[in-house]
Amino acid sequence: MRSDIKSYNLSGMGCSASALAIDLAQNLLRVHNNSYAIVLSTEILSTGWYAGHEQPKLILNCLFRMGSAAILLTNKKQDIKSSKYQLFRTLRTQKAFDDRAYLSTIREEDSNGKLGVAGEILRWNVTVLGSSILPLSEKFRHGVSKIRKRFIDKSAEIYVPNFKSAIEHFCLPTSGRQLVKELAKGLKLGDGEIEAALMTLHRFGNQSSSSLWYELAYLEAKQRVKKGDKVWQLGMGTGPKCTSLVWKCIRPVDDDEAMKGPWADSIHRYPIVAVDQCN
Repeated sequence: MRSDIKSYNLSGMGCSASALAIDLAQNLLRVHNNSYAIVLSTEILSTGWYAGHEQPKLILNCLFRMGSAAILLTNKKQDIKSSKYQLFRTLRTQKAFDDRAYLSTIREEDSNGKLGVAGEILRWNVTVLGSSILPLSEKFRHGVSKIRKRFIDKSAEIYVPNFKSAIEHFCLPTSGRQLVKELAKGLKLGDGEIEAALMTLHRFGNQSSSSLWYELAYLEAKQRVKKGDKVWQLGMGTGPKCTSLVWKCIRPVDDDEAMKGPWADSIHRYPIVAVDQCN
């Protein structure tokens, strides 16, 4: 590349790498006027391949796939007519200082019955994100439930805000069907909201941080993203990291664009109803 092009390499970020790179690109565009930024998200298998014989560990070889995506961002005003999305909100949460978070990948019990804290990371991220994008009614109900639990009834459940009141489409981590289901349960999402994640997992496997863009391509191929809609991409990586991106669609995606993506030769077969029996 030319000598005047600035290049940054993000490694060790896991499934959150792509979302984190978008946040980095946004910060760069804030200080470099009239510029472009390209985010290249890739997943490789060489360092994660398991060559042993323990069956539980072989699942990684079956689930992970190679994939990549390139995203072009700009702050040039003249490109607003050709751009599909406007970056509406970004939020990064990390707890690498916590050994429990550093050593965890998902929230589950190990052989000693100890819990990881990925669920706590997600809760922090969602709470802060919700405070900036949710309608006042949802924030009020959530706040009242927290006060009630703390001062009145400690056994009461905290109200989970309805993110569907502010977000039309969701792109969740494709680390596994069970994780997608648990995230959907925690965020009160239905089958329609997690369809893109499950179908991407079924068709392409887990492509780490690239999966978020295959999910967005799925929504576009189905022509579900309309002008004014908001899309939430949630990236979670290696325990202590969680990044949220909220995009606002500023123009419709036409038929030609929708059919040039990775789903062009297979979108007519999806959604697959029996996907719950896979992965």
